[in-house]
Amino acid sequence: MTSPVEALLRRHRIVTIAALAVLTLIAWAWLWAGAGMGMTPRFDFDFSPAPPAPPAMPGMDMKPAVDPALARVPLVFSMWWVMMVAMMLPAAAPVILIYATVSRNMMPGAPVATGSFLAGYLTIWAFFSIVAALAQVWLEDSSLLEPMRMAPVGHWLPAALLFVAGLYQLSPFKEVCLEHCRNPASFLSRHLRPGRAGTFRTGAVHGAYCLGCCWLLMALLFVGGVMNLAWIALLTLLVAGEKLLPRGRLLSLAAGAGFIVWGGALALA
Repeated sequence: MTSPVEALLRRHRIVTIAALAVLTLIAWAWLWAGAGMGMTPRFDFDFSPAPPAPPAMPGMDMKPAVDPALARVPLVFSMWWVMMVAMMLPAAAPVILIYATVSRNMMPGAPVATGSFLAGYLTIWAFFSIVAALAQVWLEDSSLLEPMRMAPVGHWLPAALLFVAGLYQLSPFKEVCLEHCRNPASFLSRHLRPGRAGTFRTGAVHGAYCLGCCWLLMALLFVGGVMNLAWIALLTLLVAGEKLLPRGRLLSLAAGAGFIVWGGALALA
């Protein structure tokens, strides 16, 4: 017979799972709708770079009429942050669920504590999204990223990103960050703090480890197209597989080797 405490914990777990699922689905739906960018997102497996723009004719400005760079940053930031929610929440679900259970046992106001943990986690990805948005605007203004497809122009940018990401996948720093993400119980035993500020801090620390694990994978969005939903989905599966599969580290190493080969092939093309 289920005790009242067990029933309460089960109900809290179901509510947490439902909330994470709804938040993730909303993020994916927003991406599918274009993330407020005024464009239809791509869904294809054409990861080839865009051809270089033709040289401007004398006396003519071939650049598209766009808003000033800084004026575009907030919209691009919102797109990136929604992408991070859609891509990272599925892989972060185990640690959030374990934290929800622990907080229910340790402190009153467990739903608020779980929300504070999630807020800390997503705040780290908000900071990353600011950097990514600034990078995207700069790449577009430098004619290194084609604005309509949000795909790289020429081979050198994707080749460099793939090669660096591949090396990082094989690095000890990646392994350390990945181990923290793969062992949520161990992470919480070291970093759990009481109080709302403590829960926010715990979520932020976990977000920092996830950022250390995945930031170059997120940078690879510039390779296959920032708003190419097929590429976003593939990277989401890779992130989740690294963290959740029993042999996730082997998947990480295999992906790193593949990125290096792919980047080398692009550089030689």
